[in-house]
Amino acid sequence: QVQLVESGGGLVQPGGSLNLSCVASGSIWNIGPMGWYRQAPGKQRELVAGITKGGSANYVASVKGRFTISRDNAKNAVYLHLEMNSLKPEDTAVYYCNAVKTVLGDEHDHWGQGTQVTVSS
Repeated sequence: QVQLVESGGGLVQPGGSLNLSCVASGSIWNIGPMGWYRQAPGKQRELVAGITKGGSANYVASVKGRFTISRDNAKNAVYLHLEMNSLKPEDTAVYYCNAVKTVLGDEHDHWGQGTQVTVSS
């Protein structure tokens, strides 16, 4: 099993910045792509930014140029970060860390508990 623990959410004014972090521990040897998802009240969960094991990143159009995803594949843990700049009220959501593990050819999603990001004046 793999455990994902997020940190770094909070309240920030529009135009401000926040950094989210996620630590993946446990059975990490076969973690592949990772990503940050978010879910706002009344909306579906959406992929905000994803990153491959090799470091290739992709972003949803609404955050391009403002958010930066990165990961550090350490020996005993994988660290995932999301640097969020120029935050807007519409970025308000619960943000979830995701990791995809492949077992015998099947992909399995693993999720963190979520961290609240609120952008408001």
